[in-house]
Order: sequence, then C-alpha cells, then structure tokens
Amino acid sequence: MAATRIEITTDDGVCPTFLFGDAAAPNVLMYMDGIGMRPALHMMAERLASAGFYVMLPDLCYRIGPYTAPEPAKLFGDPAVRAEWGKRLTPTMSSANTMRDTQTFLAHLPAAKIGTTGYCMGGRLSLIAAGTYPERIAAAAAYHPGNLANDAPDSPHLLAPRIKARVYVAAASEDPSFPDEQVHRLADALSAARVDHTIETYPAKHGWVPSDTPVHDSAAADRHFETLTALLRGALAT
Repeated sequence: MAATRIEITTDDGVCPTFLFGDAAAPNVLMYMDGIGMRPALHMMAERLASAGFYVMLPDLCYRIGPYTAPEPAKLFGDPAVRAEWGKRLTPTMSSANTMRDTQTFLAHLPAAKIGTTGYCMGGRLSLIAAGTYPERIAAAAAYHPGNLANDAPDSPHLLAPRIKARVYVAAASEDPSFPDEQVHRLADALSAARVDHTIETYPAKHGWVPSDTPVHDSAAADRHFETLTALLRGALAT
C-alpha cells in the first residue's frame, strides 16, 4: 500500500505527513517513536490501514530540519550515537509542541471521533492527546511507552480526569522509563477518573514493535496489532 505524502503547516513550520488507507474508514493518528521517520514505521501504518483504518503518520521530528534517522541498532547499542541524536531531537520534542501540532493534525482528519496510537515517546503523546482533545479522541493506545506517571508537570496521568477515550497501555518488561511504581500510579489515576482502561505488561523489551529495532519481538508485535485493532474497532464502530 503506497503512502500519500502531504505537508501540514503548523505554528512552527511544515510537517511531512503520510496518509494510508481510505479516508472514509475509521481514522487513526499514529505518534511515532523517537528514532525518526523510516520504513519500519510506514510498515506499521500500512498494516493498520490494511486492517480497515485510515492512518495519519506525521513526522514529529520536522523541527530539526532535514535528517536521516539513525540506525536503530546503533542508537540502542552506541551511547555516542544515542547522545548525538538526543542532542538534536530533545530540545524540540516537547509535549506542548506536539499538542499544538495535534490540533492541526486533527483538522486534517475527517472523522468526528478518532483513535490514537503511539510507540515509546509516542505512547506518552497518545495519552496526552486523549486528555487534551477528549471530544475528538475515542480510543488511545500506548505501546512500550515511558514516563506515563512520573513527577513531571506534563505527566499523562494528571490528565486522567479529562480523558473520555478507551485506553490501552502495553508496558515493556523491565523498563526503567515505566517502572511498576508508575504503572500503579497510572492505573490508580485512570480508575479514579473512571476511564475505561487496560494496562498489560508484555514479556518484551522497550521498543519491541518496530521491525527494525534490535529488541523487536515478532510475537509481541503481532499481539500489539491484535489488541490495537480490537481497541479501535470497539471504540470507533459506527
């Protein structure tokens, strides 16, 4: 399935964005991981579109200008590569920036209610979006996310009272960015806000979904697609 590339003008520039599937299908906004735009993300969006969804995949790294995504194996295994990429990306990659962008992304999605999904940093953004735009987002998924319930003022769990979406969170095992303490804190916040939610821990490492990472787990990735499509179909059924 070929992607349609468009350019979305945001408050901060022009965001290359890729569209997959039929716009008349249930709409899904996919928040990328922090490795950068690359074929593995397109493959994930294509698979979701083939399951009957219209998928928008924006390049959230656009603020750094033209770039080539680092090789995932080097990013995971070489501290120098990881530090250099973080030095470029981190100053521009805030939740506030992305939520401003999201308002523009939503204007390009025709459905009244949409779903979101995100990976690593994108999982965090998926839940923040659900709390920031509750009238539009009916389902929000997060896979191997980090920092969902930490002490930061923009921690997603603080938005639980605003979330109207069904929420699915798939934590990675032994993930220091989302330890058991945060899992319990998030669960307590969602329960207190009466958010329909499921939180599971997969026996896989942080970053398991994209096929190009050294920790990719095909069985866990397949389960990710099963749980994601079930969530979206249940919440976006017309």
